[in-house]
Amino acid sequence: MGHEVLDLLAPSEDGLYLDGTAGGGGHTRMILDACESCRVIAVDRDPEALEEARGALADVRARVRFVSARFDRVLTDPEIQDRGLDGALLDLGVSSRQLDADERGFTFRRGAKLDMRMEAHGRDAAFFLAEANEDELARVFREYGEEPRARRLAREVIKRRATEPLSTSDHLVAAMTVAMGRSPSVKEKARIFQAVRIAVNEELESLEAGLPAIRDVMKAGGVMVVIAYHSLEDRVVKSAFREWSRTCICPPELPICTCRGEPLGETLTRKVLRPTAEEVERNPRARSARLRAWRRAA
Repeated sequence: MGHEVLDLLAPSEDGLYLDGTAGGGGHTRMILDACESCRVIAVDRDPEALEEARGALADVRARVRFVSARFDRVLTDPEIQDRGLDGALLDLGVSSRQLDADERGFTFRRGAKLDMRMEAHGRDAAFFLAEANEDELARVFREYGEEPRARRLAREVIKRRATEPLSTSDHLVAAMTVAMGRSPSVKEKARIFQAVRIAVNEELESLEAGLPAIRDVMKAGGVMVVIAYHSLEDRVVKSAFREWSRTCICPPELPICTCRGEPLGETLTRKVLRPTAEEVERNPRARSARLRAWRRAA
């Protein structure tokens, strides 16, 4: 959804922009190509992705600063604090490169290890499945994976890990098969693996912390664009943009307004934007993309 991103960000020549999920550098390239002197702080928690972006953007290296971090942990950067951002972009989820690399453990292809970490450190998916209790597993499968048999699947995971660690995709798919009483569909496997990935990388926690942090360092008139691929992520973004755009956020029972009394900005996308049929045909993985944008008050 590059065209939509550029239309909303409208990069200016002296602007400073945050690409909080730089990936291979595609969106950063589009921003830089749209203005001759603007600059981008390209952030990604995946060191492999950031290295790929460095190579892809070598010709515009003077206008890009690369930062290896979660986007919610980079907003204290002195340049951002001193100058402020003219715009910010978050393209959430995982990239095709990550999904296609079996060694990264994001896929449910046979024999792939259960890793799913976006960073090179911390607990991986196998550790999460080995250590989380039944309630936590059921919550992740139910809330993140929208799985109606979440409790049954949690119990099956705990039963199996008592005798053998769940270390590969085959182990988790086998647990799903027993819990569902049949072989899971591709869509069902995708939902559960995505749920585990979200939990492992604390993706919702990062989003909930990052949105207001980005808002607070944006200059007047700055635009924030977020592309989500999961209903829970999109709900967080929609709720934040809606609240920031309200004049009053007092509880309805209060007789008079005691809050800020004015909106912090305005939502630019009254309805969520979806990729065109042509884009989905070129890139089927874009079909679940949902784009929302918000502009800080002048």
